[in-house]
Amino acid sequence: MNVIVVILDTLRKDHLGCYGNNWIQTPNIDAFAQESLRFTRAYPESLPTIPVRRAIHTGKRTFPFRNWIPQKGDTVRVYGWQRIPEEQVTLAEILKQKGYTTAFVTDTYHQFKPSMNFHRGFDVWHWIRGQESDRYQPISRCNEQKLQQYLPDRYKGTGVEQLLRQYLANTAARKSEEDWFAPKVFRKAMGLLEDLRERQPFLLVVDSFDPHEPWDPPPQYVALYDNSDRDEADIITPLYGKCDWMTERQLKRMRANYAGEVTLVDKWFGNFVNKLSDLNLLDNSFLIVLSDHGHSLGEHGVIGKIPWALYPELVDIMFFIRHPEGKGAGQMSDYFASTHDVAPTVLGALGIEPPQPMDGVNLAVLLDGKEPTKRTHITTAFNNFVWVRDDRYAMICRNDGAEPKLYDLQTDPQMERNIADQYPEIVQELFERIIEDAGDEPLPNYDLRRPVEDWYRH
Repeated sequence: MNVIVVILDTLRKDHLGCYGNNWIQTPNIDAFAQESLRFTRAYPESLPTIPVRRAIHTGKRTFPFRNWIPQKGDTVRVYGWQRIPEEQVTLAEILKQKGYTTAFVTDTYHQFKPSMNFHRGFDVWHWIRGQESDRYQPISRCNEQKLQQYLPDRYKGTGVEQLLRQYLANTAARKSEEDWFAPKVFRKAMGLLEDLRERQPFLLVVDSFDPHEPWDPPPQYVALYDNSDRDEADIITPLYGKCDWMTERQLKRMRANYAGEVTLVDKWFGNFVNKLSDLNLLDNSFLIVLSDHGHSLGEHGVIGKIPWALYPELVDIMFFIRHPEGKGAGQMSDYFASTHDVAPTVLGALGIEPPQPMDGVNLAVLLDGKEPTKRTHITTAFNNFVWVRDDRYAMICRNDGAEPKLYDLQTDPQMERNIADQYPEIVQELFERIIEDAGDEPLPNYDLRRPVEDWYRH
């Protein structure tokens, strides 16, 4: 049985029809959900991009971020943002030892920065260059007039301006839809399928950075959700933080840009699934499709991925398992699933014992009507903030327990009313569960200041 894992970065669960959205067009993911086991309570093991992927590839938790070392060649300063530890074994390495052909295609450029090693165990890997601030093309290729369309006064002189200038240089040569990143990733993956069909069994990991910002899909996709007029600066990359400075018009346009990006990704994901069908690979392939996290688009007064804003729009993720024999098709599970469950689930479905213990659980048993190891709660973390939920409550706090925000999910599923002051005993109980998941040791704190001299400074 072949294995295919598809990761769609920054895809909000509540922007999919199969999870209840009624205004964004995602017919291909919705159709795929009908053929899959769909998880309704899935969350990232930790955030953001790199910590999530460490967990996906290894089945090991990145939280509680002990022994974090900032990486040379990378200015991102986020707890757990580092290469896969050498002592951890990846899913690709395990399956390669079992005779699988292994292939990886991604435009998530953080994974191919100088110190990273996310292609360990893959026979073939393809980096799609140019996303975001990837140092791909000379900055002189940026169209300054176009840059100003995306640059409100508040952004000028900030890191967002620098990012957009690099991004517009990277994408200056676009001519048709196939030149956008999601089409590039899935077209490359479809090309790989032609070869992999002759080298079965195989593992294929397709990791699309879209619908991560910048949100600049071809105009026809934005037109599905907004008019074509640009009466104010067209925000395609937000300045993370409070959004009280934004007008309602700017918020609406930004959300339309994101929605258009989601629909673009959906189309090309559908093309990829159709290619699997055309090559008769759906009938003998085990598929997992998931996102790594969401993105705040003005909810709770913020935009971006903010460590203290671990609300549903950021931590709720889509998660599907499709079995070639149709097991679990059209069913939903409220099991607390997470990103570090991917590797043990794949190995469990294949009947392969991992060479070292994994922290995740085998979700594939649900396809046979069995129950995985019971989870009474689930935790995630982003820098020095932590989040925990059980069947009734969710809590966000600093990693030392300070500044708790408690929410009753039965009466307040969107986490709008903080009741921490009313229930200190529940706050204490939930924080104890966080510490329990961290190995019963206090959580670490690190200096998050970025290097200021050399890009490669350690």
